[in-house]
Amino acid sequence: MDSATLSRASSADESVSPAGWARVRLILVLGALIALGPLTIDMYLPALPAIADDLLTTSSAAQLTLTGTLLGLGLGQLVVGPLSDALGRRRPLVAGTAVHVLASLLCLVAPNVAVLGALRLLQGVGAAAAMVVAMAVVRDLFTGRAAATVLSRLMLVMGVAPILAPTIGAGILLRTSWRGVFAVLAGLGVALMLVAVFLLKETLPPARRRTGSVRPVLRTYRSLLLDRQFVVLTLVAALGMSALFSYVSGSSFVLQDHYGLDQQEFGLVFGIGAVALIGASQFNVVLLGRFSPARIVLHALSAAVVTGLVLVTLTATGAGGLLGFVIPLFFLLGAVGFVLPNAPALALSRHGEAAGTAAALLGATQFALGAAIAPLVGVLGNDGPAMAITMTAGAAVGWVTLAATLRAERRTGVAGH
Repeated sequence: MDSATLSRASSADESVSPAGWARVRLILVLGALIALGPLTIDMYLPALPAIADDLLTTSSAAQLTLTGTLLGLGLGQLVVGPLSDALGRRRPLVAGTAVHVLASLLCLVAPNVAVLGALRLLQGVGAAAAMVVAMAVVRDLFTGRAAATVLSRLMLVMGVAPILAPTIGAGILLRTSWRGVFAVLAGLGVALMLVAVFLLKETLPPARRRTGSVRPVLRTYRSLLLDRQFVVLTLVAALGMSALFSYVSGSSFVLQDHYGLDQQEFGLVFGIGAVALIGASQFNVVLLGRFSPARIVLHALSAAVVTGLVLVTLTATGAGGLLGFVIPLFFLLGAVGFVLPNAPALALSRHGEAAGTAAALLGATQFALGAAIAPLVGVLGNDGPAMAITMTAGAAVGWVTLAATLRAERRTGVAGH
């Protein structure tokens, strides 16, 4: 799988790929667009306990508003992806960002948790446009190792979002209620809409656009689902993401309710996890000079399983207190940081002719699995062991899936010779 994917990637015309300052500017713009999703997810995390109290609901019900966002991000990508292949990248991006702004403003006046959950779903749909278009633009311009390198750099830019988002949210809560978080998100949506209009050039010329009618779109999705390697890589990327969503979903309750941190301290500790993700994604660029993306993913998942088992043991026994929770978590999130740029880059390298649709299916799978994982942490108890178990399980299933696929393909290759 790995060598074949990379050989196809190397055949792409890289002469049109931006270089120098143009590449830096593009990465900054795409990073800002991709960051809208994490900001939408993470900025209100410190407010989850307050939302549960203010709307007279349970912590599990409050977490379902996060599930609504993840579902919106997944479903929105399935729609926006094919539209971006048919209409170009810019128009769906601007329309989706406008939807995000409108939903954010409506969240300001949500009267109960059910309405808030529905509006968060709509907010996720809007944020999906920014995320899927950014991924499609990467595939329009880069492929193979170059795409993995650009995605690693994007994670550096995007990593600022989860570091700052809970801290910003906590700062907002010092001055206003949780509803003020959504006013800030609306303002960010407007700013990113202006970025899309003035700083992002169209990367899909009319000659390369596909029809937007339903049947061809369904045929494209069918061809993607019949590509075993694409499906495996997408599943691995989604399982890696599920470990991250387990952390996002449960961290506010674990750190604030179990370990007794206040909202500002939670924002600081949450940012430590983001530093692990960023550091790993940047070191990934160095590793790509020596190792294939598939090999990096396989070893990273192995490391995630080992550190995850340590985290499960320490949280279940209470050994080490807060440090016994944070230290193995740091290494587990670092391992995930190697999975997130490489698995999507490998998957997208296989379908440059339908980059938007492929990115949509990839992203939708990631967020659909995240939507399933988010309430699971609450169901299991919203404590350290619950979060550790769900994070480790995602990494373990991803490792087994990829290892089994690579082993089967090696056997097939040997038989063929």
